[in-house]
Amino acid sequence: MEQTDVSTSILSAVGSGGIVGFMLGLLGGGGSILATLLLYIVGVTQPHVAIGTGALAVSVNAFANFATHAMRGHVWWRCAAVFSALGVLGALGGSSLGKAVDGDRLIFLFGILMVVVGVLMLKPKKSVAVDCGPVDLRMCLATAAAALAAGAASGFFGVGGGFLIVPGLMLATGMPMINAIGTSLLSVGAFGLATALNYASSGLVDWWLAVEFIGGGIVGGVLGMLLATRLSAYKNILHRLFAALIFAVAAYILYRNWGTLLTR
Repeated sequence: MEQTDVSTSILSAVGSGGIVGFMLGLLGGGGSILATLLLYIVGVTQPHVAIGTGALAVSVNAFANFATHAMRGHVWWRCAAVFSALGVLGALGGSSLGKAVDGDRLIFLFGILMVVVGVLMLKPKKSVAVDCGPVDLRMCLATAAAALAAGAASGFFGVGGGFLIVPGLMLATGMPMINAIGTSLLSVGAFGLATALNYASSGLVDWWLAVEFIGGGIVGGVLGMLLATRLSAYKNILHRLFAALIFAVAAYILYRNWGTLLTR
């Protein structure tokens, strides 16, 4: 019986990792669902351990998917470097604050934030041509502000932050979404690694569970990237998929944590 339980746990972890990797490859985000999967599917009972372990797994999967997108020419390298470097500072500060907040309350607040981001992603986008303009002072300042904000939120909630980084890059630089997805993955990996190391320093990372997630995530990420390349030709379809993902996970998070908060 114990052997069956162990096998089921491993399959749940690998399968959940595959879903997360697929979302990262397809949308440049979706790592935010990892904490939820860890808590409710795999059975991790401590929210902070789920957050620390999830951040590590998302980081490794994001770096793997980033390499694939880079080979396809989807990355704006200067924007990726600036966003990642500045965002890591925000992630370190945000993760330190997140460790001090009650775990259930932290995840509930994250669900509310996801609803707001989903609404913003559903706003109609004008179909205009986007050219890669010069990296001038205005673009650098906008990118820096978006990076610090996304990094802080990513560290605070313990996720890769792709659902914030993708729209942040598009707003700051005007890049098309397929490029924002590829470019964002460097930041997702960097933010997740900074957060995971911060949590690991407090003993809040389950290393073996992270390995199982990473294994499934690499396979899922390749499939997601291939689909993202095909869907990029269709108007607004990635935006709608991104928003649908956010709303679905946010609803689940709010539903599962509402009762817990009311009893306190």
